[in-house]
Amino acid sequence: MKYKIFLLIFVIGLISSLILTTDNLTGICKPGQGCSIINGSAYGSLFGVKNSVYGVFIFSFMILLTLFHINNPSKHTRNIIHLAVIVGSIISLYFLILQAFVIKALCEFCLLIDFGLLIALVFLIYLWDH
Repeated sequence: MKYKIFLLIFVIGLISSLILTTDNLTGICKPGQGCSIINGSAYGSLFGVKNSVYGVFIFSFMILLTLFHINNPSKHTRNIIHLAVIVGSIISLYFLILQAFVIKALCEFCLLIDFGLLIALVFLIYLWDH
């Protein structure tokens, strides 16, 4: 059950990352508000690549890994998934702090990703042995 919840959270993260990555084409985020402020800030990219692009690749990998683990459980895939949820949650906390206290703008798709990973962490801790 835990991995199905992770799978759902990773799919939501992938969709949100795709929306943020393609915003220039779709115009879903309103100019001068939340998402565009966050994405246009100094914290919106790393090494010249938008954070949402990293999200697309990371969430895609995690979806594939989780599907593989659901069908072929192993200690190694479990450990990678657990580590990814823990590291992702730490990064999410960092991004939440940046949005709220440094940039002072909130991106609804970023929040969906960040809170999703924090919820995954709660499930990870609560259902650790399952």
